[in-house]
Amino acid sequence: MRKYNVIMAFSMLTCLVISVLLYVLCRYDENEEDMGYKVEINRIMAGLEEAGAFSEPDLRNMVYVKGVYFLPQKPAAGVEPETVQELTAGAEPEAVQDIESFYRNHNGLHSTVQPLAPGGKLTGYVRFDYTAGTGNRRILWTAEGLLFFFWLMIFGLLWYVRQKVIRPFHVISEMPYELSKGNLSVEPEEDGSRFFGRFLWGIGMLRDALKAARSRTMELEKEKKLLLLSISHDIKIPLSAVKLYAKALQENMYDTEEQRRYAARQIGSHAGEIENFVKEIVSTASEDIFDIEVAEGEFYLQDYVEKVRRFYVPKCRLVMTELATGAYENKILKGDMNRAFEVMGNLMENALKYGDGRKISLSFYEEDFCQVIEVFNTGETVTAQELPHLFDSFYRGSNARGREGSGLGLAVSRRIMQRMEGDIFARREADGMCFGLVFRLG
Repeated sequence: MRKYNVIMAFSMLTCLVISVLLYVLCRYDENEEDMGYKVEINRIMAGLEEAGAFSEPDLRNMVYVKGVYFLPQKPAAGVEPETVQELTAGAEPEAVQDIESFYRNHNGLHSTVQPLAPGGKLTGYVRFDYTAGTGNRRILWTAEGLLFFFWLMIFGLLWYVRQKVIRPFHVISEMPYELSKGNLSVEPEEDGSRFFGRFLWGIGMLRDALKAARSRTMELEKEKKLLLLSISHDIKIPLSAVKLYAKALQENMYDTEEQRRYAARQIGSHAGEIENFVKEIVSTASEDIFDIEVAEGEFYLQDYVEKVRRFYVPKCRLVMTELATGAYENKILKGDMNRAFEVMGNLMENALKYGDGRKISLSFYEEDFCQVIEVFNTGETVTAQELPHLFDSFYRGSNARGREGSGLGLAVSRRIMQRMEGDIFARREADGMCFGLVFRLG
């Protein structure tokens, strides 16, 4: 906020300085122009007095003087007229008409009248029509006005941004930080701003999702502890029996072969019980991991592809990887758009992580009333023996050595696609790996 206030002050100061400079230029130009037309009139008058009589002057090189007119009539000897009435006193009607025409304003120009008296003898009066040279000054004053209007617009815009964007954002900027610390009690303030309506809605949804995740985690932890306590209690009985029979066999407490076989069968039976308990633990843990909610709905293939390209084209460009998209027809697919993008994200991230960085391509085709989207990346492939296990939980292929990962991405992707009544598959190619997504058509 402080830096933004500095920007506002700097903008205002800049506009003020430019306004002052334009004002100074206007005043300077006004003085220069006022002297300009006087110089031209004096030059013409000097030429006429030197000629001793009036002759039409050449105005082609004149900037300010636009017309020169001569009135040869003169008043009574020794009288200098100050008004048109004085000049026309006692004159003939035709002369009066000429005098009035001589003094009439023409075309809105400025005018001045000077006596022509070569050698001290008055021969008439010369009228000069001229412009005050306000063209440049008018432009400068117009620029001054526009600059002031522009300054008002800039100041209003900056003030609007400050009040409607910067200040509300400054208020809500602490919310993500508080959420990251686990403070889920913060509430997004409703300020009615249309700029942050979707952002505040997203923050609210994120907070609710974090609350639900925390509540679910606590429930799972509670259930897990209860399960472990229950299984640990139940497993003690068969484990004790196994230990007992094993010790009896070790110490040769059975006299007959039949008794020893019976003890061995009991050990195997109780070991099977322990194995079932272990399977129950693994199954429960897997259910916790893949407790994924998928919304039922439909979305357009074009929207899906554009979302993928909008996110991954810049990312591929940064790592100098070509991302090619094949031709496709816009169709309606069944499923959850966000979950489908999550699956595509897993495939794209794997392509960037395990590929050689040369090329990633998306291809599309329809098969058995389903839309298939294949993601191919060049690079090292998995072995034929590893291919069937790629979608198993915590499984990582040989090409993942030395790279970070949990081995859950493809397993989660398969569960999501199955929840959307679709499927996912993998195929080894000659120069890379190919993963396919199968969506039901809407």
